[in-house]
Amino acid sequence: MKHREALLLLAVVCIIATCGLVYELCAGTLASYLLGDSVKQFSLVIGIYLFAMGIGAYVSNHIKTQLLDRFIQIEFLVGIIGGISSMSLLFLFNYAEGFEWMLYVFITLTGILVGIEIPLLMRLLKDNLDFGKLVSRVLTFDYIGALLASVIFPLICIPYLGLAKTSLFFGLLNIFTGLLTAFLFRKSIRWYKQHIGLGLVCGTLLAILFGYSNYLQEFLEGQSFPGKIIHAESSPYQRIVVTRNATDVRLYLNNNLQFSSQDEHRYHEALVYPAIQGSQSIKHVLILGGGDGLAAREVLRNPEVDSVTLVDLDPSMTRLFQHHQLLNNLNQGSLNNPKLRLVHDDAFIWLRKHKQLFDCILVDFPDPSNYAIAKLYTNVFYTELAQHLRHKGCAVIQCTSPFAAKQSFWTIENTIRSTGLNTIPYYNTVPSFGIWGYILCTKDSLYKTYRKLPPGLKFYKEEQFVTMRHFSDDMLPKQLPKINKLSDQVLVHLFEEEWDKYMQ
Repeated sequence: MKHREALLLLAVVCIIATCGLVYELCAGTLASYLLGDSVKQFSLVIGIYLFAMGIGAYVSNHIKTQLLDRFIQIEFLVGIIGGISSMSLLFLFNYAEGFEWMLYVFITLTGILVGIEIPLLMRLLKDNLDFGKLVSRVLTFDYIGALLASVIFPLICIPYLGLAKTSLFFGLLNIFTGLLTAFLFRKSIRWYKQHIGLGLVCGTLLAILFGYSNYLQEFLEGQSFPGKIIHAESSPYQRIVVTRNATDVRLYLNNNLQFSSQDEHRYHEALVYPAIQGSQSIKHVLILGGGDGLAAREVLRNPEVDSVTLVDLDPSMTRLFQHHQLLNNLNQGSLNNPKLRLVHDDAFIWLRKHKQLFDCILVDFPDPSNYAIAKLYTNVFYTELAQHLRHKGCAVIQCTSPFAAKQSFWTIENTIRSTGLNTIPYYNTVPSFGIWGYILCTKDSLYKTYRKLPPGLKFYKEEQFVTMRHFSDDMLPKQLPKINKLSDQVLVHLFEEEWDKYMQ
């Protein structure tokens, strides 16, 4: 083998590593979108993939002859399986039982095939490099490929291609690598024409799927959601889907319903107005989360408000609700209001970096279904929150359902109370969600109202707050609630366990 050909095979090592890790990242991201608990899903995906690579490395030892032919065939197979993985898993999620096991089958197959490839390439290169250089160079190119995948996946692939197109694109890259290897080593392989033909067929299939991937993904996602999908995108943080039917607009994040336009006013009015009325001043209001602008809409109804600071992690979310005409109408242009300052940052980090005090704070995060979100439900976070609240101000936190997840709800309440804040738990009924809970927080033990409600509210009345604070026995905890700590996020498992049981 010539020196030029050896360099080519080292470049192939880099491509294989990049493609393999991208398939792994696609699987982990898709699993976290569809199944929740991103830490668990990524841990399992990485562990199974690495274990499968070990199986592949062992299997490669039994390939004795025609190494180049076998390598090209495996490259085509990796391209097909990895390329169709995201699209296939979306299909299986909608139409098949046991989705999680099928996910792990795809990961295992991909890992085994990638695990076979690297040892084959090392055996092909062994005559050109001594053992020390062979191992160091193969591993160097392998790690470079892993770095490339880890950089381009969140920065380029997810924002601009999405999961389905990403896996198809890298499947095409695997097919192209197999074809290029077959062409350059055509004198050394037995079935050159057959390999070229097979590669062109595989490549054409993936190219057709790539071209129609938007339609296919929209169709598959459409089976999961009621109504017509009018917007769908993958940001670096989440999958955003908006649906519409004759009477309703709905937002889904990672497959979880966030609001229905038919009843979101019940949720947002109940979230906003107890805190607005209970704060002595509301000149400066902070909203954490709430990137749809619906809580901001309610805050801006009040002429006393001079400024609203809204901190949301995902610019894709706020951009959508700023510029999509239908959604902009729904939030009444709140995100474009000159009184509102929009900040894209992690709320936890932002609170630690800034010392400004606010008259009223509204916390409208998604439920604590994974560790990344549940850190925003810890005693450390609530301690930071308290330091930004003025003495006569109120903060309010949405806290999942005290009926479906009662232990989770009261764990959040206990966590807030452990920081020295006074808590007033309350709830209301939102037809899309059922019974939903909130916790009002004050530095004063006495809660009183300072202002009348603005005109035009559809649901909330001041006298309702008394009844909203009465919890029946079936919404009270069965055991003493724990404290959700940054180092011990008991809330994640508790929340998942309660909602899984409730949804059965």
